[in-house]
Amino acid sequence: MSLGNLASLPYFLPEFAVTATILLLIVVHVAGRNRRSPAAALLAMVGTGSALFFAWMTPAGAGTGLFEGMVVLDGFAVFFKVLTALATLIVVFMSIDCYELTDKSQAEYYIFLLSVLLGMFLLSSASDIVMLYLALELVSIPSYLLAGYLKGKDLSNEASTKYVVYGATASGVMIYGFSLLYGMTGSTQISVIGNALASGTSALPALLAAVMVTVGFGYKIAAVPFHMWSPDVYEGAPIPVTAFLSVGPKAAGFAILVRFFYTVFASPEGAEGMWKLSSSVDWPFLFAVLSAVTMTVGNLVAINQSNVKRLLAYSSIAHAGYMMMGFVLLTSVGLKAILFYLIVYLFMNLGAFYVVVLVANGSRSEEISDFSGLGTRAPLAAVSLAVFLFALTGIPPFSGFIGKVYLFAEVINRGVYWLALVAALNSVVSLYYYARIVKVMFLEEPVHTGELTVAFVPRVMLAILVVPTLLFGVYWEPVIRIAESSVRLLTN
Repeated sequence: MSLGNLASLPYFLPEFAVTATILLLIVVHVAGRNRRSPAAALLAMVGTGSALFFAWMTPAGAGTGLFEGMVVLDGFAVFFKVLTALATLIVVFMSIDCYELTDKSQAEYYIFLLSVLLGMFLLSSASDIVMLYLALELVSIPSYLLAGYLKGKDLSNEASTKYVVYGATASGVMIYGFSLLYGMTGSTQISVIGNALASGTSALPALLAAVMVTVGFGYKIAAVPFHMWSPDVYEGAPIPVTAFLSVGPKAAGFAILVRFFYTVFASPEGAEGMWKLSSSVDWPFLFAVLSAVTMTVGNLVAINQSNVKRLLAYSSIAHAGYMMMGFVLLTSVGLKAILFYLIVYLFMNLGAFYVVVLVANGSRSEEISDFSGLGTRAPLAAVSLAVFLFALTGIPPFSGFIGKVYLFAEVINRGVYWLALVAALNSVVSLYYYARIVKVMFLEEPVHTGELTVAFVPRVMLAILVVPTLLFGVYWEPVIRIAESSVRLLTN
């Protein structure tokens, strides 16, 4: 069912909440004299929280087309709207006391941040390639500005420049792939394109279009070989922005990656929860190779990093490789594993970056050596970071272990043993560089003397991030049910 413009408005409340907040922040930015106006941060948190509430309460059926089919409302879209809004809300909180942003315009910063959130909302529900491209650019362009927000810092300027160059190139290649699909099918609706390709279109143009579109999506999720922007951008951007880019746009990228390829190049099979290729493009094998290469490059290069942000950047690349394992299986269980992994990844990765913010506020640096002796200087922060790092490794009883169990189990169940072996070896490699940070925190003498004070509110925030990381490692059934329901609605 596809609704007209007016009938679609009641289902668009999350986007309206974000848009209204952006407009109010523009007023605060223009009228306010205090660059660090607390009103801007409060307004950003209230607006993002409202969008999160509206997204959670949005009724999601089996798939309702909004605005004449430009976007679709289903459980899959609602899942990613809630996920990206939650990530943005946490990052807004992280940004309030970050030393890198103390002398910057807070309202302007939150305008860019919420503009990316609006783009992620649209990207996760886009069902038309024109809307898909516009949403992707709405995510990308404010991200370029956020990456270069520290205008007086050379690394930040370099990060923004590289981000723009790589992003523009990837977008240009991707939109050319879209033009090929439109030329072959005569439609911009991804469902119509999928039906046309299934009816027997020339294999070579379809393959070429799939490869070009993969460039754009691969850039957004930082998959190898489209990852070259990621380490430099992560290192040069403010720490909260780095945390945001590693979770929010990556999750939205996976949302549209799944929706596009499973709609255009595959179709549900007779057996429940299974898909089959409906065109001659064997993209699962292509992405299986990308998955193996992505996790391997990410983990191996992370070993030699001395900057924590840069290390976590390569770690983020590796985790994109893990999540792609579920994407290539053509099963609902594989997609459910991706969604569950994204939930636990949000808490453990944002938690790790939040500790980096707390440490950097005292040391004005993000080098691994600055974490030496953290176990005695700030025990709560050190223990929390150890929990997040071990969860990212996939060690029981932390949530990351359960996330990898679901991914590995389905890969083995589908008989892709070589990919499971590569992933297992990479998990062992990742333990080395994560454990190196833990060793520095608890077994080395501190470089910076004096206790690192963590105030009450940051302590509460650490608890909010640590508890799910621990809880979902022993009791994950409600979360996996949410993921399963979202995938089922996507199938319908």
